[in-house]
Amino acid sequence: MTLLTPAVRAQARALRDDELPCYLYDLAALREHASSVRAALPGPVELYYAAKANAEPAILRELAPFTDGFEVSSGGELAHVRRAVPRSPLAFGGPGKTPSEIAAALRAGVERFHVESLHELRLLTRAAAERRGTRGPRPRVLLRLNLPVDAQALTGSALAMGGGAAPFGMDPSEAGDAWKLLSGDAADHLEPAGLHVHLASGLSAEAQLALTEEILGRVTALAGRHGLPLREVTVGGGMAVDYTRPFERFDWTAFGAGLARAARRHPGPVLRIEPGRALTAYCGWYATEVLDVKRSRGEDFAIVRGGTHHLRTPVTKGHDQPAEVLPMDDWPHPPPRPAVRGDRVTVAGQLCTPKDVLSRGLVAPGLRAGDRVVFALAGAYAWNISHHDFLMHPRPGFRFLTP
Repeated sequence: MTLLTPAVRAQARALRDDELPCYLYDLAALREHASSVRAALPGPVELYYAAKANAEPAILRELAPFTDGFEVSSGGELAHVRRAVPRSPLAFGGPGKTPSEIAAALRAGVERFHVESLHELRLLTRAAAERRGTRGPRPRVLLRLNLPVDAQALTGSALAMGGGAAPFGMDPSEAGDAWKLLSGDAADHLEPAGLHVHLASGLSAEAQLALTEEILGRVTALAGRHGLPLREVTVGGGMAVDYTRPFERFDWTAFGAGLARAARRHPGPVLRIEPGRALTAYCGWYATEVLDVKRSRGEDFAIVRGGTHHLRTPVTKGHDQPAEVLPMDDWPHPPPRPAVRGDRVTVAGQLCTPKDVLSRGLVAPGLRAGDRVVFALAGAYAWNISHHDFLMHPRPGFRFLTP
């Protein structure tokens, strides 16, 4: 099996040395994957894309037909996504919203706010009141809760966002006070819509479904106690992408069937999910060139153009980025041509830090300087979370491949 689509393989070979490193996005592969995800979800379930995973305008435009909207988490993301997909509904989430960001979101006509605290709800209420008389529907408010779920429900998660003490969301004990505010001073300006719960990232379909069932049971009971309206429930994203098994994907078919069962058991509210990484990771590749090969204490190292200042994902998550080698015959430099001696090699970048490693133990017998290495699963949380300016190396290129 190959990690590269035919379009990516051809483009990675065709790039000149001075065009590397380069991000390659296969938009046809993205469309195919997004379409299959959408088809697997039952009709009543809404699909929002978490733009933080990859907010390239071309990516957003390709996803728009398959999604019900986009989740943004800052004023900058809000403005960027609104420009890229101006007709798509937006949900404004994330902790630490500033008064100016809230005001900008109201001016932009953001449809939903995921409110993280009582203080934030008061800021939103005041900002909405100051816009009294403006035309359009009231923004919908979903209270983000940090539910105390069974710890076993978060087993296997790559990143826990809640369930215990955390800076995300409000404590369920504050839900009653939030509802009093929404049904009192805020009632003329904001529409209470429901609850938002995002507790973990990196769960399998089975684990996601178990967590969703627990969330729905708890929010239904909490809403009943406080008289909270529950027209919408967002159960978050965090669908697993396994970098150690790049050919395996989250089981969207099983997940969709499970969501349909959950919706039948908890009739009434619209269910919403907000995946990011699991939608776009598979459509992106990072192509680069081997600059040098050296051996140290019996271990082979390949030094490539670029590094973790372009693709920070592996050092952030502590994994080896899956990759494929493309041998290149041209060698314009004096002989001999450096090459690995063993079957495996550690691929490192150009930075002056031992943490600048993209992959350890990559199977690459015969790898030579001048060959190309193409890293897969680079379509999410890659360039956009990297420390771009460290050592001031050139930025990578970007190619968006279409049929």
